[in-house]
Amino acid sequence: MRHAAGVLYDIYEFQRGWLAGMGAAAEWSAEMLQSPNHPFAKFGGPALGSALEVFAHAAETRGKPDFGLNSTIIDGNVVAVTEEIVVRKPFGQLKRFVRDGITGQPRLLIVAPMSGHYATLLRGTVERMLPGHDVYITDWRDARQVPLSDGTFDLDDYVDYLIEFLEAVGPGAHMLAVCQPSVPAYAAVALMNGQNHPATPRTLTMMGGPVDTREAPTAVNTVATQRPFAWFEQNVIQTVPMSYPGAGRKVYPGFLQLAGFMSMNLGSHMTSHWELFRHLVAGDDSSADATKAFYDEYRSVCDMTAEFYLQTIDVVFQQHALPKGDYIHHGNRVDPGSITKTALLAIEGERDDISGIGQTKAALTIATGLPDAEKKYFLAPGAGHYGIFNGSKWRDTIAPIVEGWIASHNV
Repeated sequence: MRHAAGVLYDIYEFQRGWLAGMGAAAEWSAEMLQSPNHPFAKFGGPALGSALEVFAHAAETRGKPDFGLNSTIIDGNVVAVTEEIVVRKPFGQLKRFVRDGITGQPRLLIVAPMSGHYATLLRGTVERMLPGHDVYITDWRDARQVPLSDGTFDLDDYVDYLIEFLEAVGPGAHMLAVCQPSVPAYAAVALMNGQNHPATPRTLTMMGGPVDTREAPTAVNTVATQRPFAWFEQNVIQTVPMSYPGAGRKVYPGFLQLAGFMSMNLGSHMTSHWELFRHLVAGDDSSADATKAFYDEYRSVCDMTAEFYLQTIDVVFQQHALPKGDYIHHGNRVDPGSITKTALLAIEGERDDISGIGQTKAALTIATGLPDAEKKYFLAPGAGHYGIFNGSKWRDTIAPIVEGWIASHNV
């Protein structure tokens, strides 16, 4: 008999299909009620229509978003941008944003989180770095789309992927890890330094990463440590339904990750939807569209393989293996002290409620073989977790720090 938690994915799929139908009906009704020619236009019809539009948007089924970065501005000129797949692997691909006619700038590998969202969550990160860098990004695949015949994917495989991607980008590149991948990126860099690998990156920038979650633990860290490892195996791991290519694969579903993050800031999300309703009633389409665009991205979620998620819980959040010097990759210990060639930049947000202050900075402390001149720390004033890599604080304050660090080591 299947464990009660094992049927949660099936229940979710049924509910998602039902809500999609209700959302379509609500959207049709909203369009009708918001028409000035509708008989109820003077009797609250537009307000009711706006409420239905908010519901329809919340119930909408979402797939993988597009980056939509078709151009950038370089030296005042509009330059066309096209996406190119450099490496294809079962659980992710290496994507490059090719700028027409632009060569010779620093190569930058942006490592997107594998934490329930697609790489497009870093659209603003990529957009800001495009004018001055040859940008690559890890485009992770939704685990429910990967057939069982393609094997497994765990934290060790994640590190292997990063090394292979750096080999494809080539020697002398730079790497930027946002949040969760700070740990595997650090492990990859330590291994490559220790092996004198020719593709060892010149710099590694880590932003809001859980390198040592014993520092200023947040609610996310507490959830991971208050429960025994077996609890996660029994309660959050689900089986992909038969309607997907990855049918039968054990995963940590994206919808559970999203529910967790939404519940952490439920009041803020409810306020955002109330503001969306008010904007729609007032006819403020631009403000309403901005809110919709954020939630279109935020609610676009993907699944992680069970083995990757569980190993991350164990190694990163419960054992604190990396800062303790106990991180094992394919049977070999990862030594932070072996980092001697890759300059390290750690960036944290003053108001980060996911990765507490000091968790990323710890990466500098444990790199005992690296001179202090090759380490840099920046605490972004007023920045929350998402503000580190998106929005005005990222564009105006944080990105210039990253650019300067890369430029000073691009020799």
